[in-house]
Amino acid sequence: MNPSVPEPRSFTLCAADGYPLQAIHYAPASEPAACLIIAGATGVAQRFYSRFAQFAAAQGIAVWTLDYRGIGLSRPASLRGFRMDYRDWARLDLAALLDHVAAQADTPVWMVGHSYGGHALGLMPGHERVQRLATFATGAGWHGWMPPLERLRVLFLWRVLGPLILRTQGYLAWSLLGMGEDLPRDVFIQWRRWCQWPSYFFEDPELPQLAGQFAQVRTPMLAINASDDKWAPPASRDAFMAAYSGAQVQTITVDPASLGIASIGHMDYFRPQAALLWQQTLDWLRQPQVSSFSADVGQMGA
Repeated sequence: MNPSVPEPRSFTLCAADGYPLQAIHYAPASEPAACLIIAGATGVAQRFYSRFAQFAAAQGIAVWTLDYRGIGLSRPASLRGFRMDYRDWARLDLAALLDHVAAQADTPVWMVGHSYGGHALGLMPGHERVQRLATFATGAGWHGWMPPLERLRVLFLWRVLGPLILRTQGYLAWSLLGMGEDLPRDVFIQWRRWCQWPSYFFEDPELPQLAGQFAQVRTPMLAINASDDKWAPPASRDAFMAAYSGAQVQTITVDPASLGIASIGHMDYFRPQAALLWQQTLDWLRQPQVSSFSADVGQMGA
């Protein structure tokens, strides 16, 4: 814990449907210059983002994190029989956190996303209250965007291993595979369904409204993907971020060597060795108008 900022405070937040959610507030030492919501990835508990949250709080930014329903501290006593929609994490859970933050904020409200967190803004009511979004590792989940070996591993997960675990456990026991938090049954089923299309859920015939919904977003965005991210390579990012057609979107492809590290992959954006990337991102969020991200840590995306 950084001694220059107060201890994080945990609290309970209720979504619009009454579901209790566990969140954490990282307050700066003085009046905040901005408010920042961290929207996490699928199967990643909020504690994973604590170091980034503390880093931002030490620079005068008030930060909030959240465990989505079914995940981490917001998990029910049993995931067996637990039902939800994958989109609930954005349209109910993050929406509740945005309501909480916006109600007390007289400063800009920003969001930092990780993977699903970059999908979430287009699914959230009230997205116009977010002044800027910087997102890491966001992309369409289609296996065809992945390197050949990773593509085979993911197809094995979707078609063989995942359904087997689902039948025996009643949910995707991802923790057994060392891949993160266990996932509710419905999250796995919807995720697998959407990953069969190159443009993800925008090609789902049951969700024809999503394209128009995302096109309404006007929040300026920065989408950062590592060149060695096997789950969300730059082509995957570009396929998904194109849906934010009404927003100004800047894309950055980061070479891990530019940070002086061997790899980033899908998860290491939020590990301490990427602190240079954290600083560059906060600097971009602070800009009063849309500006270019520093090219010192990466290359401009297509």
